Amino acid sequence: MALSRFERFLGRLLRAVVWMLFAAFKLFAPQQRHGVSRLPPITNPLLLLSAVQLARKIRRKEVTSVEVVQAYIDRIQEVNPLINAMVKDRFSAALQEAAQVDKLIEEETGGEEVLEDRLPLLGVPITVKEAFALQGMPNSTGLLTRRDLVSGVDAPSVALLKRAGAIPLGVTNCSELCMWLESHNHLYGITNNPYDFERIAGGSSGGEGSILGAGASVIGIGSDIGGSIRIPCFFNGIFGHKPSTGIVSNDGQYPPASGLQMGFLCTGPMCRYAEDLIPMLSIMGGPNANKLGLSAEVDLKKLRFFSVPHNGGSHLVSPVDAQLLQAQKMVVRRLEADLGVEVQELFIPQLKYSFQIWGTMMEAAGKDGKPPTTFAELMSEGGKKIWPVWELFKWFLGFSSHTLAAIGLALVELFQSSHPSPFILQQKESLQQELEEMLGTDGVLLYPSHPHVAPKHHYPVFTPFNFSYTGIFNILGLPVTQCPLGLSEEGLPLGVQIVTGKLQDRLSLATALYLEKAFGGWREQGKSAAKP
Repeated sequence: MALSRFERFLGRLLRAVVWMLFAAFKLFAPQQRHGVSRLPPITNPLLLLSAVQLARKIRRKEVTSVEVVQAYIDRIQEVNPLINAMVKDRFSAALQEAAQVDKLIEEETGGEEVLEDRLPLLGVPITVKEAFALQGMPNSTGLLTRRDLVSGVDAPSVALLKRAGAIPLGVTNCSELCMWLESHNHLYGITNNPYDFERIAGGSSGGEGSILGAGASVIGIGSDIGGSIRIPCFFNGIFGHKPSTGIVSNDGQYPPASGLQMGFLCTGPMCRYAEDLIPMLSIMGGPNANKLGLSAEVDLKKLRFFSVPHNGGSHLVSPVDAQLLQAQKMVVRRLEADLGVEVQELFIPQLKYSFQIWGTMMEAAGKDGKPPTTFAELMSEGGKKIWPVWELFKWFLGFSSHTLAAIGLALVELFQSSHPSPFILQQKESLQQELEEMLGTDGVLLYPSHPHVAPKHHYPVFTPFNFSYTGIFNILGLPVTQCPLGLSEEGLPLGVQIVTGKLQDRLSLATALYLEKAFGGWREQGKSAAKP
């Protein structure tokens, strides 16, 4: 009861503070202005094929890699001025690499099967979150002091995809230092949602989500420590997967994780079509992917399904929107009707403390006893030490080189306790045990991706803890696939998280394939959703 009263007090205090900050933000922040209100429709049919289909057509010489790469370059040039998703391109180099692919295919004597086995993504374009090292591209993560940094090597996950034949087109925007729900920084600006330019694309992999959702990329790479793959995938109507912990290397991205955070950060695939998830994860995981048994057939009728409609009513988190609750109910009805399974609806009380669990574990010292690097220290990289209160004063005067969200996070750190709450640690352990026992090796859990559809620009400052719907699964180390479920009444993407037990990624990926067929998957902007 005492904790509940404290939560209510904290919630009221937070709302009062953010209202003042938001009022100032709306007064001083530059406003986005566009001459058009929606994206131009997709006219090139190559843009409506999955990466698997494109690779097959390229291998069979039904289309050249140059044609595919040029189609995506044209689409990016068409939509990027409206969404500001790609921040640096390598179009000339990509076309040269595509020409080399076409020459390789012409000279290949081993047949299509050899190419498919050796280079499964040969000639397929890809985009990369700017936080990852991509040779010759910037790797600033939106930090002004890193604006001149150019990567000399590829991050391991990027290298593996390039080795499989994928051709990078460029890097995409993210939130400053990858720790906010909106992809906005003072180096590249703000990224818009392709379904509504006045709404956010999510963060921190928001540029990646936006470029994919706009049909200007087919596959991409994101990272996720609190929902940074799943939230942008949800807001932009695409698929994404947070793998089981330890499968895909997190090396080669900035900022690096520290303390226990290294066990919470995940690198994973983002894409428009569900059939691309398993090939991408198989490649990105390298030898570790063998632990997942991704090639094993999954019989959905033999799985146990559970549905949790909300987190139990935390005072720090918004209630789940009625449209999202209804979408999840439609999934339940469809599973029961098609597969003959019984989906058990559950209420798990420990989920109410998701944010407190996430915050406590993120601040915990590592096994070596060292605390994680603070956000203020990361903001100071390459420059003078950041003093959050002084930085906020500078921001009010228009002189800060940091976003309000970044400054706010640094301010929050000043008030965090260095002594974790025994009660919260108990809730974490209890939740971990309950979910692992419940899911086992054949359980699938449906859970909301976020309390709301994509909010308008800057509105997450009112609801900074809503990400805990995704963040809790980073702490628990469970794999999660984000799946789109058509469009809302406003024409915005709906979706759901599909959670499974550790190393049971193939179950959520198989469920995503099924739901894509049932609900239509990614939908082009302005196209009405099919009735499930």
